[in-house]
Amino acid sequence: MIDDLDRTVEELLRRELSSGLVGQVAISFAAPDSEFPPASVTLPAVDLFLYDVRENRELRSSEWIYDRLDDGTATKRRSPVRIDCSYLITAWSSESSTTRALDEHRLLSEVMKVLLRHPTIPDVLLQGNLRGQEPPLPSSTLQPGRLQSVAEFWQALGGKPKAALNYTVTIGISADRSVDTELPVAAKTLRLGDVKEATR
Repeated sequence: MIDDLDRTVEELLRRELSSGLVGQVAISFAAPDSEFPPASVTLPAVDLFLYDVRENRELRSSEWIYDRLDDGTATKRRSPVRIDCSYLITAWSSESSTTRALDEHRLLSEVMKVLLRHPTIPDVLLQGNLRGQEPPLPSSTLQPGRLQSVAEFWQALGGKPKAALNYTVTIGISADRSVDTELPVAAKTLRLGDVKEATR
């Protein structure tokens, strides 16, 4: 499921960034440590490092979802668990550039504009098991991240601090299996006749 989100965000950037930029920039999900970029990535690059995955308790639901089957029976399953997936996004310029900081800030700005345009990820871009999820996948950009200390984060990775965006997408994950059940009673009808007729 998380890999589907990676591919979804990559597809969003590839479709929304300018054609000239997309052709020049690699998209990576590697850790932005002292070894970046990995051998598979050619600079310049945008790196989306997934650094935090946790349940969104505010969106927790205890309701059951019922699916009616063709034979008149039904199955039920718990509502999906809503999960916040947080990325730290950094831009990496070509090593041959003489204006590396400016290039990185320009690239990061273009990425930021794309993400801000979409408070929810468009259905057409959803990959794999994310297709058809309801409600639509909300995202937030430029909100406070889950990192308690950005300085300690960079120190732990052994890399040099860089300008970065925090980007969080909330996805639904179904952890339960469906079980056979009876359909819940949606409505009851109570018919009242004439009292005199009822006593005859």
